[in-house]
Amino acid sequence: MPKRKNTRAAQGSGTIRERKDGRWEARYTIGRDPGTGKQIQKSIYGDTQKDVLQKLQQVQGDINNGIYMEPSKMTLGQWLDVWLKDYTANIKPATLHAYKGRVEYRIKPAIGALKLSTLKPHMVQSFYNSLQQSEKGKDALSPKSIQNVHGILHKALEQAVELGYMKINPTNACKRPRVEKPEIRPLDSEQIAAFLGAIKDHRFESFYTVDLFLGLRQGELLGLQWSDVDLKTGVIRVSKQLQLLDGEYTFRIVKNDKVRTITPAKFVIDMLKGHYSKQCEDRLRAGAAWNDGDFVFCNEIGEHLSRSTTYHSFKAIIASIGLPETRFHDLRHTYAVASLLAGDDIKTLQENLGHHTAAFTLDTYAHVTEEMKKDSAARMDAFIQRIKSSG
Repeated sequence: MPKRKNTRAAQGSGTIRERKDGRWEARYTIGRDPGTGKQIQKSIYGDTQKDVLQKLQQVQGDINNGIYMEPSKMTLGQWLDVWLKDYTANIKPATLHAYKGRVEYRIKPAIGALKLSTLKPHMVQSFYNSLQQSEKGKDALSPKSIQNVHGILHKALEQAVELGYMKINPTNACKRPRVEKPEIRPLDSEQIAAFLGAIKDHRFESFYTVDLFLGLRQGELLGLQWSDVDLKTGVIRVSKQLQLLDGEYTFRIVKNDKVRTITPAKFVIDMLKGHYSKQCEDRLRAGAAWNDGDFVFCNEIGEHLSRSTTYHSFKAIIASIGLPETRFHDLRHTYAVASLLAGDDIKTLQENLGHHTAAFTLDTYAHVTEEMKKDSAARMDAFIQRIKSSG
């Protein structure tokens, strides 16, 4: 019986064969030697025929598109450019924008000139360590920011490994500074009362009040439109957020892609009804100058509010009541804590906040649930005592 050939034609000029050691090898042509005229061939390897075929097809695609570069000559900076351009299609625009900023401002200046073939774990580790120090006009990064830089580098180099440009991902062996869980600083009852008093008759009173009792992210609040609000049934649909990218505001899908429907307290709906009436008056005064973007929260001529305007206004208000360290996002935390204390279960809160999982919500507000457990135990103890005394 004739022996089966283990070499077969692949797309383009590549061939695939099974090696004696059981691994698979794909050979492909990248051009001709200008001196001899002979074909220049390269190899990539993998554990399975399918794996090598996928790598070969990707390499051939890069060659056809004019973006192929020999792994031994490609620098990290050059690969990051290719990766950002061709391997980030599933990343949200805002996230990709942040990736590009960190690559250009942090990664490339430090280690972008290093060749992929020479990049070792200790080089990356030294880079991570340097990010913790202030130098050349750049501030030191927080552990969380360093983790973000690592995430980008890890993903990019993991793709390089899959394509056969590197044998191992050097970031796998690196240590990052420990990321401390950020402290949550929700407003307590007295502070909530003080805040509501400070925003009374303020031009953004409805904006801040609705957020305080609805827990929306800032972008979700800025992008909320009247088409998302049903004042008759008292239901609000949160499906998008307004984000600032490259100097322009654009609508994006909500975080975690979790479109959600919220039924807020009657107080919130009543405030929105009053806000709508005032906005109708603004529309009449503006006349032809009105910009009908259907925004729930807008300026005197219907244009959406900006992140910076609402943020700086908030900081001024919060400072006036003696809470300068309070962040805008703490309004969202305040809503969450108040919701739990009011008796909402974790699953309901998770859905209202748009968290990815209930486990994340539980972990974020664990201190509140612990207090609730203690209160529950105290109530049970009081019940037991009543039963015993009645007997």
